[in-house]
Amino acid sequence: MEDVKILWQKFKVLYKGFCQEEWNPIFTGILVAFFTILIAAWWRPWGAVGAFRNWGDWMLIKVGIYGEGVLDVIGFLDSEGAIALTRHTLFNTGSVIGIGLIAGAFISACLGGQFAFRFPPVREYVKAMIAGVLMGIGAALAGGCNVGGMYNAIGNLSAAGFAMWAGLVPGAIFGLWLLYKEMEHITWGSGGSKTFEIPYVAQIVIGIAGLGGLIWLAYYYGNFDGDYAEAINSLPGLLLLATAIGYVMQRGRWCMIQGFREPHMTGDAKLAKSVALSIVIVAIGMVILKYSVPTRLEGDPVLNPMYYVRGTFGWGGLVGGFIFGLGAMFAGGCGSGTLWRVGEGQIKLWLVVPFFALSNSLVIALFTRFELEERGFLGKYVYLPEVMGYGPTLWLIIGFAFLWYMVVSWNEESNKLILPM
Repeated sequence: MEDVKILWQKFKVLYKGFCQEEWNPIFTGILVAFFTILIAAWWRPWGAVGAFRNWGDWMLIKVGIYGEGVLDVIGFLDSEGAIALTRHTLFNTGSVIGIGLIAGAFISACLGGQFAFRFPPVREYVKAMIAGVLMGIGAALAGGCNVGGMYNAIGNLSAAGFAMWAGLVPGAIFGLWLLYKEMEHITWGSGGSKTFEIPYVAQIVIGIAGLGGLIWLAYYYGNFDGDYAEAINSLPGLLLLATAIGYVMQRGRWCMIQGFREPHMTGDAKLAKSVALSIVIVAIGMVILKYSVPTRLEGDPVLNPMYYVRGTFGWGGLVGGFIFGLGAMFAGGCGSGTLWRVGEGQIKLWLVVPFFALSNSLVIALFTRFELEERGFLGKYVYLPEVMGYGPTLWLIIGFAFLWYMVVSWNEESNKLILPM
């Protein structure tokens, strides 16, 4: 009997650490990078805006705004004019990643007793709508949100990621300044917040049921027999790895926009350091995959070296990053942060999703119609290894991350970069 008690105590300690306690930001960033490399090796790098855009496309199809001409332009029609199955929300890779991120955060929140329906003050609903539109437009200009346009762009050795980073920082600072002005001058809509809790035991049951549903969906993908079966049969790995990323992010409260905000708000640099380290780890993994895999395999490489290399190294990345950073500050979460907060019941972020999705879909359809990116209107396509080789590219990213790390560390002690209220 004593042995059973000891075993039970060990289980409780493990459960507390894995499901209840908040994880260290550095540890979380390392895990995010690890799963980022795995998901890229499995099929493709992960991102958040692909899910938003796919959901926006389908909403606009359902209400009849997108006709056949637009569907053909944005790639929803196959060679016979039918809507392609792989563009469906349950089969599109971007959407599957988004579903996985939300599911992972939902399971984490339930198992940790942190899920609740959190309704914000009335004014936050207005900010959510504005934030969603800004984030959708910014992500279209920059070629992705904070993940695809910055984090994974730099990690995938694209110069465009640096352009978006250069816009994200001032965008976040300007957004913080506006939030200070809001607190100082606007009192309307400050009431109305509510939280509806769910009993912890019920949350655990729901979380286990959610995990079971996720496993069933992975099984369904793996045994799908129909159009595009070969591609769909590979979706289980994409889904489960995205779920792991969502779980890790929720457990570590890991939101990249906080890494840009906190050094200028409180001086806290833990998340900024974590993001910098995470990018370096991803870049090392991508160099190994992109350099070595094509040389070892005959035919098409496992990983396309041009993933997340967008033609936005220029004003598109810079301005898009600024607009996205501003919107993310209003939202209280970046692209990936929005998805994992949806999974823990943040109603404000639930409202951000459709406005982000619709604005991004509409702007991307416009850009695609006139081939603005392909014609160089947003900037240039720059795959850094083609310009300077893989070794110097990796050292450039490491140097960039080290400089970022040192600046935010210095600010922790000096508070020179804090924006006063």
